[in-house]
Amino acid sequence: MTKADIWGTYESRLLRVSSHIYEHLDEELDSDRLAEVACMSPYHWHRIYRAMHGETLAATVKRLRLQRAAAELAASDRSVSLIARRCGYPNLQSFNRIFKAAYGLPPARYRKEGSHQTFQMVHEKEDRVMYDVTLRTSDETPVIGVAHRGAYMEIGKAFEQLFGTLFSRNLADPAARMLAIYYSDPESVAESELRSLACVTNGGRAAVDPPLQSAMVEGGECAVLLHKGPYADMRFAYRWLYGEWLRKSGRDVRDAPVFEIYLNNPRQVPPTELLTEICLPLKPVAST
Repeated sequence: MTKADIWGTYESRLLRVSSHIYEHLDEELDSDRLAEVACMSPYHWHRIYRAMHGETLAATVKRLRLQRAAAELAASDRSVSLIARRCGYPNLQSFNRIFKAAYGLPPARYRKEGSHQTFQMVHEKEDRVMYDVTLRTSDETPVIGVAHRGAYMEIGKAFEQLFGTLFSRNLADPAARMLAIYYSDPESVAESELRSLACVTNGGRAAVDPPLQSAMVEGGECAVLLHKGPYADMRFAYRWLYGEWLRKSGRDVRDAPVFEIYLNNPRQVPPTELLTEICLPLKPVAST
């Protein structure tokens, strides 16, 4: 068996583990059981997982559970105790402490005072400037990615598959930028039908095979909003960008999907320090 065959086997096995984690976040994720899912020795598979994903299995599970908890706190009325249990923390005090360490506020305060509140529509203060938006023109950009269908907050599953595949095929480029293209409007399309692409820039135009696919981010002018904070807050930033900035800007949107550029990595910085550029394609200004 060649080196490529060996890493290809690791790729398919660890992708099964990633899928299992995403589909069973509510359950006890026993490491021995996950080793069985991977069909790998429990003595070695943790090291291989870390090598391919850049973090330990325990760190992945903790990060994904807290990310989902933040989304539910921001967008649902589920009780904090229920959200804690869904994250595997029957002890509410433990959940409060761990959530605060990651997000800067305990869960109840995060729901009331978190950065997602910044973007809530405040009708009595319509002239309030919430965030600066800059205009930027860029060339078309080739990307390589993995398609995702379903809730945008779950696109992390496609990113796990993308990076695991790139690593196993020796296609990972440290200089590549991480992006996501969002083809559907979550306000008007059923969650199960939402389409997106988790991707990285492909300056070398590497040849791709499934599950990877090539795409192009169209060049042109974009309105760029820099968002700082958890991904769970992003939908409120979108509402402000479309509902306030675009309405008052006098600009028209181009027939191209919105995309996000991720300036840092959720594996390396806390959620409160995540930096994301939301890029809204604009039509050229009509000449007079």
